[in-house]
Amino acid sequence: MNALAITPRIHHVAIQTDDVESTTRWYEEFLEATVEWSLSTFSPLTHSRLPGIEKLVELKVGDLRLHVFDRAGHTQDGPDQLGYQFQHIGITVDRHEGLVELRKRWWQVRERHGIQWRRDEPPSDIVTDDDGMQSLYVLDPNGLELEFIYFSGAAT
Repeated sequence: MNALAITPRIHHVAIQTDDVESTTRWYEEFLEATVEWSLSTFSPLTHSRLPGIEKLVELKVGDLRLHVFDRAGHTQDGPDQLGYQFQHIGITVDRHEGLVELRKRWWQVRERHGIQWRRDEPPSDIVTDDDGMQSLYVLDPNGLELEFIYFSGAAT
């Protein structure tokens, strides 16, 4: 029994970067995301939570929204692999071929642009768990891990 009177849903994932334009372009090309809007002025609450924020761009692909933003004085260090963070984001695709296409596209987009990469790791192989779930792991230019998942008929 759910004690909450609400059903939580994820609206967006916020991605802090030191290069809003390159990160935006990467998500546009890799996921074929579209820019929905951009902000360069912020409320006092936003400035208190994210000192130095200068720009925020919302990208959308399907129901997934990504908020890409920068802050003045960013350390330009990638995520600490052992530090507290969301370890990865799981994103579903409708068919196995989607995983194959995303893996291929990751290489194509990486080779086309002079984007600075925080971690030099290629995409994983596509793996299948015992329950039939298939996964592909990739890093974005900031070193943030994305897991793309296909649930076969057997997987739940």
